[in-house]
Amino acid sequence: MTCAALEHDDELLLHYRPKYAMADGRVEGLEALVRWQHPERGLVPPAEFIPVAEGTGLILALDQMHRWADAGSRLPVAVNLSTRCLLDASLPDLVARLLARHDVPAALLRLEVTESAVMVDAARCLDVLQRLHALGVRLSIDDFGTGYSSMAYLRRLPVDELKIDQSFVLGMTVTEQDAVLVRTAIDLAHNLGLTVVAEGVEGPEHVAALRELGCDIAQGYHFARPMPAGDVSRLLARTAVEPAGRRG
Repeated sequence: MTCAALEHDDELLLHYRPKYAMADGRVEGLEALVRWQHPERGLVPPAEFIPVAEGTGLILALDQMHRWADAGSRLPVAVNLSTRCLLDASLPDLVARLLARHDVPAALLRLEVTESAVMVDAARCLDVLQRLHALGVRLSIDDFGTGYSSMAYLRRLPVDELKIDQSFVLGMTVTEQDAVLVRTAIDLAHNLGLTVVAEGVEGPEHVAALRELGCDIAQGYHFARPMPAGDVSRLLARTAVEPAGRRG
């Protein structure tokens, strides 16, 4: 099954994880997370349905982005892409059609890929990523540090953002090795002209350390847990007046 073959499922919904700018504590964007609200089982764990729901998250996210834009909030939203989607040569055309259908500017869409997904077939994935980037979509390497991409491929990937895996972020205030890895990743990304996002930020000590290292954006329980669209709308209304995430 390709991404283009997916259909909308009324039982699927999205929760959103806010991403905060480290400089001023304002909501910089959101990461969309697919959830399955089963009528009998309740919320089903993602591992049990993601393989058959690929692409649906993109459709739901674009629809919600259009609603937020109509309400005056033009906020970037990130959607994760699986290996299956990255290997689908029709994906860029599908994304272009969906952007036009939902009247969402390409620059507001973030597509996240993992190092390991890209390396399954680097040549095919690179072609798909280049075509997505040509549309104006911003691309992000997710879970950086846990894969096995070479420096040569990292340099060639048309990405705009690097996300440091939460395992390193949580460990950076405990072990010098993790602190060095986070510092190196931030320096590397900035030298390549990329924005840096820290995942899994849970405590004020992580916030302080990341600010000192010049990290651009952070997400995690310290700031906010994933939430449904209605809660996001209320969060945006509140933080538009008073920035959040400045604790610690």
